[in-house]
Parts: sequence; structure tokens; C-alpha cells
Amino acid sequence: MLIGVVGKPNVGKSTFFSAATLVDVPIAAYPFTTIEPNKGATYVRAQCPHPSLGLQKCDARNSKCENGVRLIPTGLLDVAGLVPDAHLGKGLGNQFLGDLAAADCLIQVVDASGKTDAEGRQTDSYYPGNEISFLENELAWWVEGIIKRGWGNVRGGTLIELSELLSGLKITRAQAAAAAAACGLSTERIAWSDEDILRFSREALKASKPILIAANKMDVPGAAENLSRMKTEYPDRILVPCSAEAELTLRRANEKGLIKYVPGDADFAFTGELNEKQKAALEFIRSHIMEKYGSTGVQAAVNAAAFDLLKLIAVYPVEDEHKFSDHFGKVLPDARLLRRGSTAVDLAASIHTDLAKGFLYALNARTKMRMGKDHVLEQNDVVKVVSAR
Repeated sequence: MLIGVVGKPNVGKSTFFSAATLVDVPIAAYPFTTIEPNKGATYVRAQCPHPSLGLQKCDARNSKCENGVRLIPTGLLDVAGLVPDAHLGKGLGNQFLGDLAAADCLIQVVDASGKTDAEGRQTDSYYPGNEISFLENELAWWVEGIIKRGWGNVRGGTLIELSELLSGLKITRAQAAAAAAACGLSTERIAWSDEDILRFSREALKASKPILIAANKMDVPGAAENLSRMKTEYPDRILVPCSAEAELTLRRANEKGLIKYVPGDADFAFTGELNEKQKAALEFIRSHIMEKYGSTGVQAAVNAAAFDLLKLIAVYPVEDEHKFSDHFGKVLPDARLLRRGSTAVDLAASIHTDLAKGFLYALNARTKMRMGKDHVLEQNDVVKVVSAR
């Protein structure tokens, strides 16, 4: 899974990326600080099963376990800022859009305080809600352009040709078919108008690149009012209030042993020697951000991208259903993120193709009940796969 972090310049995208990954990237208060895309690993936060199973600990291997919280790694991509007419190549538009092709979903960071204009320049009263429809339009025009440039290979063709043209954008044949159906367009012989192509592009993006809004800089005056207005105007959107700068401060303080903090927690504990300035800064984060919004919002945005946009679940495969371990005795070593609706055989395939080919049955390690290949898995399931291979 790859999450793209997007938005206009100077809204805190790179700070969000650094806070979520602890990867150092250039951060400055001017447009196009980011030119080449930054890539890193962040974590999806899930409940580790070991406390509910009565186990003292787990032996997390492909992830981390912090006080019963399982942190499961996933990819994060920070791309160059988007400005109006990016689809025409303005700013770093072509590079920006090309870098996003591999993303499964997008977190759009907006400056909720309204202190940056449409191109990322300092201002006093820009409404950040304008950026939501602006990003949608730029992405739709981008896909429309790709279709039109390949129109000679698609027009008069079928869904197969269209899907091949869009495969580089991670738009599947099923998503393309659903988008066409939602627009009332035939895919038996494609003869769409320009308006049809744009409508199709918008629908295809909803499935292939769903977007979450991270309302950043919530500690700045004016942000709360703008957030309330955006929620009213976009009731169908997931809007997460956040302060990327606060999260970055907390993670770095935790890394230095000054505090104990698990990403996404509602609070932290002082554990090291701090000077008065450091303590005051951390207390400000606690009182003005965490107590008000429940967290800094960065981890909440990543989690919402995984569990709400992409509709993933965390599943824990084991080989010994009694000890909840692998064959080395490691307890709950791996956590796997699967699409909601995934079956027992899908889990087997995610581990190894041979396991799926030889699939006999699976066991719910909690209840010891057998599950067939079509059994739909649920969040936090602990599963043993039994295979002839």
C-alpha cells in the first residue's frame, strides 16, 4: 500500500511526511521546497491481539508493538506542491501528477489557518476549502488528458483497451467498468464525448485514488472556523484536524528519550530532563492540540486512509493455533493488511502463492473453528492456514 501526501506548496506537506516517517526532508516557508518525491515508511496503528489473548507479550517481526498497539508499516510518498493548471504542466505539475500514479489513496494536506494562497504564497485570509475541489479537478483533467492522448487506441474499442491505457494509474478493469456504469456509458464500443471522458475520469478516481483531507496548522488562529466551514460544505469527506509540526516535535522528543509517546496517543509522559522552553512547548501541544482534538491528527489521518478510504483490516497469521506462534515459537510475529472482504484463501495468497494453491482450510485461532476458503476475515483475526503445500 502506498499513500500519497498531496497539496499546494507551503501547507505543511513535507512536515506531515517527516512527522509520519521521521525521514528528514527539506522544509521551508516557500513554494516548491519539495522537487523530487520523498519516500518513506509510516505506520498504520492497530490493536495487537496479545492482550486480549491473555499473553504477556508478542514477538512482532514485520511491525512494532508498543504497549499493545501494533504499528504496521506502509509506504508514504511526498510529492511536489500542486498549483492551478498543473495538468497543463504549470509549476511542477507533470512531475507531480506522474509521481502520484503509483499511489493507492491520497492525503491532501490543506493549510486550515488560511495563511497561504492558491499558489502557496503567504496571505491572511485564503479559504482552504477551495483546495478540495481544485485538487479533484486537476486530477480529473490529468486522467482525461491521458485518455485523449491514447484515444486512437481506445475509441471504438472496448473496456480491455481502456483498462490497459489506465493500468499505469492503478485503475483496474473492475474500477473502470464501475465508473463507466455510474456515468451510464457503454464500454462495448467506446465512442464517448469530451464531457463523457471527464465524467468517467472523475468516477474512476473516486475508486482508484480516494482522498482524505488533513486540515493542518490547527493551532493557528482561524483554523477552527475554516475546519467547521469545510465540514459543512463537504459532509461526505473525511476531514482530520491535525498539527504536523506538533507531531514531529513529539516524535523527535520521544526518539531522544525526553518523553514516552506512541504515535496516535492522546497524551504523552515526561521521562527525561527538559529545560523550561522544551517543557513549555510540549505543554502547549498537550493543551492546545491533543486535549482539544484527541491527538495531533497525523496518525489519525494515516489510519483513516488505511481503514476508511482503502477499507483495510489487520489480520495476524500463525502456525500454532494454541500458542499463537510461528514454527519458531515467535508469538504473533506478523501483521498483514488486507482489503475488507478478503477471505481465508486471500490471506494464504498474501503469505505465499503455494499456500493458496494447496489451501485445505483455515482455523480461527481464538475460537479454534474451521474456516473454508471463502470465509470472510474480520479486523484483528488470528488465523492458521492449513495447506497441502
